[in-house]
Amino acid sequence: MNWQNLLDLIGFSRHKSNYREKLISTVGGFLGIFGIFMSSQWLLDPNVAVFIVPSMGASAVLLFAAPHVPFSQPWNVFGGHAISAIIGVMCWQWIPDYTVAASASVGLAIGAMYFTRCIHPPGGATALAAVIGSEKLHHLGYHYEYEPILLNTVTILLVAIVFNAFFKWRRYPAHLNLKTTVAATEAEEYKPISHEDFVFALSHIDTFVDITEEDLLEIYRLATKRHVELG
Repeated sequence: MNWQNLLDLIGFSRHKSNYREKLISTVGGFLGIFGIFMSSQWLLDPNVAVFIVPSMGASAVLLFAAPHVPFSQPWNVFGGHAISAIIGVMCWQWIPDYTVAASASVGLAIGAMYFTRCIHPPGGATALAAVIGSEKLHHLGYHYEYEPILLNTVTILLVAIVFNAFFKWRRYPAHLNLKTTVAATEAEEYKPISHEDFVFALSHIDTFVDITEEDLLEIYRLATKRHVELG
């Protein structure tokens, strides 16, 4: 097995983004968490302001490193954290066994996010934190939903919208970026696209793309197959 095959096997991404994009994502992540700290200290009681939920760090990665993937969109972020927070508190209060409560909080959060179409991976950590957090956090009860979860969530979303707006290829939510990049041109017939074409295209995209070349090829195959069937 050569190195190329080994990298593919372990899922190592060969997609390269430029240094500008890496720097922008780094600065954005800093500003997102900084904004959460500042808003919490300004708006909340000092005893509550210290509960900056670690899952917001994971949300920052998505919002500033991959702002256009489905898991990063506003409903996913807001709904994912809000629903998971409620489930986490309920599990802590209603399931006496600590291990079962912690496990159930994550499992139920995943199921709820699926049904409400707001899957946001950091939501699992938000639910888990409600169970395994400190005694002071447990005393918040259902206030955990509002202070700090929803305040943290709204803050980081606002930072993501404002910050990414400065870069036209990163405009957030993804729908805004789509509106600015789709040209109003007449439909034209496209030539067949090869695997090499996809690799070349991905290497020239600045932002992180959460999809493999193989997935793109499969999407293209299904789309062209449908076109032939309808024709």
